[in-house]
Amino acid sequence: MARERCVFFHSRQPVLALSVSFLIWCGGVLDGSSAVAVVSLSASLSESIQQGRELYETGQYAQAAVVWQQAAKAYQASGDSLNQAMALSNLALAYQQQGNLSPANQAIATSLQLLNSTSRTNSQYAQVLAQALNNQGNLQFAQGQTEQALNTWQKATAAYTKAADTVGITRSLINQAQAQQALGLFRRAVTTLNQANQTLQQQPNSVIKVAGLRSLGNALRVVGNLSQSQQILQQSLKLAQKLGSPQEIAATLASLGNTVRSQQNPQAALAYYQKAASVSPTASTQLQAQLNQLNLLLETGDLGAAQALLPQIQSQLASVPTSQTKVYARITLAQNLIRLQQAQSKLQTSVPSWLEIGNLLASAVQEAKYLQDPRATSYALGNLGGLYEQTQQWTSAQDLTQQALVLAQGINALDIAYRWQWQLGRLLQAQGDTQKAIAAYDEAVQTLQTLRYDLVAINPDVQFSFQEEVEPVYRELVSLLLQSNDTAQPSQQNLQKARQTIELLQLAELNNFFRAACLDANRQIDQVVDEQDRTAAVIYPIILRDRLEVIIKLPQQPLQHHSINISQAEFEATLEQLQQQLIEPDTFTEVQALSQKVYEWLIRPQLSTLNASSIQTLVFVLDGALRNIPMAALYDAQRQQYLIEQYSIALAPGLQLINPQPLQRQRLQALTAGLSQPRYGFGGLNYVEREIEQITSEVSSRVLLNQEFTSQALQNQVNSLSFPVVHLATHGQFSSNIEQTFILAWDKPINVNELNDLLRTRSRNRSSAIELLVLSACETAAGDKRAALGIAGLAVRAGARSTLASLWSVDDQSTALLMSQFYAELASNQTNKAHALRQAQLSLLKNPNYAHPMHWSAYVLVGNWL
Repeated sequence: MARERCVFFHSRQPVLALSVSFLIWCGGVLDGSSAVAVVSLSASLSESIQQGRELYETGQYAQAAVVWQQAAKAYQASGDSLNQAMALSNLALAYQQQGNLSPANQAIATSLQLLNSTSRTNSQYAQVLAQALNNQGNLQFAQGQTEQALNTWQKATAAYTKAADTVGITRSLINQAQAQQALGLFRRAVTTLNQANQTLQQQPNSVIKVAGLRSLGNALRVVGNLSQSQQILQQSLKLAQKLGSPQEIAATLASLGNTVRSQQNPQAALAYYQKAASVSPTASTQLQAQLNQLNLLLETGDLGAAQALLPQIQSQLASVPTSQTKVYARITLAQNLIRLQQAQSKLQTSVPSWLEIGNLLASAVQEAKYLQDPRATSYALGNLGGLYEQTQQWTSAQDLTQQALVLAQGINALDIAYRWQWQLGRLLQAQGDTQKAIAAYDEAVQTLQTLRYDLVAINPDVQFSFQEEVEPVYRELVSLLLQSNDTAQPSQQNLQKARQTIELLQLAELNNFFRAACLDANRQIDQVVDEQDRTAAVIYPIILRDRLEVIIKLPQQPLQHHSINISQAEFEATLEQLQQQLIEPDTFTEVQALSQKVYEWLIRPQLSTLNASSIQTLVFVLDGALRNIPMAALYDAQRQQYLIEQYSIALAPGLQLINPQPLQRQRLQALTAGLSQPRYGFGGLNYVEREIEQITSEVSSRVLLNQEFTSQALQNQVNSLSFPVVHLATHGQFSSNIEQTFILAWDKPINVNELNDLLRTRSRNRSSAIELLVLSACETAAGDKRAALGIAGLAVRAGARSTLASLWSVDDQSTALLMSQFYAELASNQTNKAHALRQAQLSLLKNPNYAHPMHWSAYVLVGNWL
């Protein structure tokens, strides 16, 4: 668990508000009020408020709480209810940071009660009310009361507006956007962030504006708008440089490092981190930048440079005062030292021992307890338990993990509680207690489901490490559920639960990809097989670390299952070789040899069962690297046939489909758009015009070609008429990076979210969804092992019942022939979509010029096959 605190400190924190008498910018987030007239204070109380602020800034929340509590009592004694309300609002923040939510709620409630009874003519009233509402929203958000938090932050925005506090308005708008993200309202969140940006752009140049832009850039990164995040952060950096503020320059450089790291540009991120560390005037910011740098060096395998950085980090760590920042820095350093320890055999020099790493974590535990910070204490204890797990000291590891879990659950810190549930499951499994291990894993998965968008779409740490910090929880639970021995196979209950668990993982993966809730499906695929198409079977392969598990659903029968003893590494290596050979000409022998292996693993063990059930269509719910392989090309060496010669084939993104129903042929019409001319660095597609001509000869069509094919024209046509089929013959790319998943129109590339908005306007305005979306001439991004995720994601996101797309760029002459045959079959009114695609693929397979699978197997039908 090496990444949770290495990239962003204080993750998932809304923009907080402190006393009207000062400003705090904490970890790149605005943490104070605007520069308005300060509420009148006595000199001694003013010093107390300042002391509380300094303690708060250094993470000494318990001490800050004591100071602000005393100030509140003093104001109460003097009858100054406005300043008492202000002190109580600050006190609520300090309590919250300690995880003491009950006294925090009481403090903010009392603050608001005092404000209700205070004269509203006071010039500072609106300012104090705004900060109290902002802090109340923060508390509500921390307790999972997201809708209430959004409502409260909207009230805070109104109060800041009345106080003419543009900084406060910006802060509360950013908080509103975070709540909207957590509720899955991502389009609204982007609109809100754009409003915040407009407010910021109107402000005069100042350090406050620098930090506000940085907060906005960080928020845009979390939403997934990486290019806009980088643009805003660059603006923040230029302004900080113009103002000559080294601290703001360093903080913004670190944020830029985080954004370009999200863009899969580690070298640029490393440069930003290095520069941030070199220009920062404070030890804590230098330390955080160096820790980010260390983590990135380990991630990219530059172990020597990582080891060389250690003395600097250890020196900086010693100079930072005891604080929450120091606690998390110790933990992050320990996590990275564990990675170094695991890679010690690759190094020529020694690294810190397990004992030294343990001492580092033990110090973090003690400091967290001293600060009375239960979240930090839980995090330190859990990581210490993880260290004992590494050294196989099971009893001590389990005890520490349980302590950490109790603390995390006590403060409702679900984003770390799931880690300790997962860790507990591993420990129980290592000690041979399988049933308790399954129970612990199940709790971890349930916690992840409770977090849903909050974890997957908001927490920037998890965006960096989904495959390391989330995915294994699901897969390891499935591995336990499907364990079998010589006397017993997995039960039907375990088979069902294993499928459901992987389904939850795939949905979480899509949510992580889009930063949004993706699924509108409303029909279980098992019901479709049992009730609508009893000639179809669903094949559900699951890739585990030490084996391949395959679950099969046959019509009106219990689940079938088989297991193949092959490591994930060997299995994926075979798939990668097959993927490479499929796109090369003159590789018949190599393709057949490799695809035969996959056929033997997936199909052969169930072949007699499939035959006995008279199955005609295979629907695959593919996992991981299997998404990159066309199932049509699997080869049966005994019959000397490809799988497409035996069955119609479709893919499903999960166990649910969007209201599947047969295509209504009597009103079959297509909206067809294409580019034959070169645009934006992409070459011309010479056969697009012929492809469109052949489609229009088979079905009634409205055509947008070249200059007519703009994003606006496409949207106008989608909105104006209920075309069951939308066919886009243009360049496009699928990727595991949302910003690199797009189709090309004449006026611009349309990214996947824009395409989603464009196509879904019809489903919002009309009762009829798009029956079939065809993406001709698209391909998966080269070198991206998870690129096919973009196809599944687009198919789900676009709201079409079925999507036909290509895994790689296919010769456009053969594409024209395949599409012509496909539409001829569809128009015949005698076949379903999967069978129509099969016939079209077979027509190419039988053509000597196109018999190689590179020509006919690339096309996959995703979703409803009826």
